[in-house]
Amino acid sequence: MSFNTSSHDRNASPTTVRPARYEDVVLLPDIEKSAAQSFKTLPALAWIAEGPCLPIDTHLASLEDGTCWVAVTDKDRPVGFLTAERIEDRLHILEVSVEAQAQGRGIGKALLAAACQAAQKAGCRRITLTTCRDVPWNAPFYHKMGFEYLEESTLEADLRAILTEEEAYGFQPGTRCVMQRCL
Repeated sequence: MSFNTSSHDRNASPTTVRPARYEDVVLLPDIEKSAAQSFKTLPALAWIAEGPCLPIDTHLASLEDGTCWVAVTDKDRPVGFLTAERIEDRLHILEVSVEAQAQGRGIGKALLAAACQAAQKAGCRRITLTTCRDVPWNAPFYHKMGFEYLEESTLEADLRAILTEEEAYGFQPGTRCVMQRCL
């Protein structure tokens, strides 16, 4: 599976999305930290920029399940990733991150396209995720990519539990949402 992105910056190298490899996993926290710096522009969420990243063990489990993809430069250097897990008939996205200097080039879209294609091929009927409701590069971005908002009253127990955990972590009630894309 290979998805190429084009760049508006002539000096930026094109990227390709491929399944993650073991040697990629140790690089993913740095990509996530770089991506999180965007939250410094939002005073209420600036704390995210200094928060912890997804644990390496989570990336490893995703890699072993075939649900982790990286966007790499033409020199095979990861600049973005999508880590997910399979839950029954769906793929649940745990994290999508693109390093700061590579943002705005379609890499997030390419990562989502790869995950959707792989999920569909694996027999998943839908993809879910939780995200910030009002952050432009979060819910509005996913909505443009075909994801729909799910009402809390319709959520499976695991999705409801994720929202509760996120509030306990520091997100204000009502600022996070669950989204779904049917395949």
